[in-house]
Amino acid sequence: MHVDTPIKVRYGETDMMGVVYHANYLLYFEDARIDFLDALDFSYSEQIEGAGFMSPIHAVEIQYKSPLRYGEEGFVRTTIAKNLPMRTVYHQRVYRTGSDPETEHPLVDALVTVCVVDRETFKPVNLKKTFAELYAKYDEVAE
Repeated sequence: MHVDTPIKVRYGETDMMGVVYHANYLLYFEDARIDFLDALDFSYSEQIEGAGFMSPIHAVEIQYKSPLRYGEEGFVRTTIAKNLPMRTVYHQRVYRTGSDPETEHPLVDALVTVCVVDRETFKPVNLKKTFAELYAKYDEVAE
């Protein structure tokens, strides 16, 4: 399963060269992960934050291959690369609108690892135990 999240590059997201500033891809990825959860009918704000948890980034591995520029449109394709009890690894790739992800290389290719933590203690929790339904859905759709 994959979810495609549209991007329209705004001026404020670019650097002096007119290309998307590298850190802003993390914001695109964050929006795309929320869209992925929504596609699974699992609300981050209601079901994770509402239950007293948060899902911070644990690790990011990004390869920047070609930039998006101001005014261009693209999309983030999100899949689950790995589903572990204590971490989820998302595979997130950026393409220009009109690109075919089945035949074209992504502009940006990332593995983003997140965990779920208790909001009060910031201690990691076991996704398989705490959100068994979500863990099972991730297992079903993992690459």
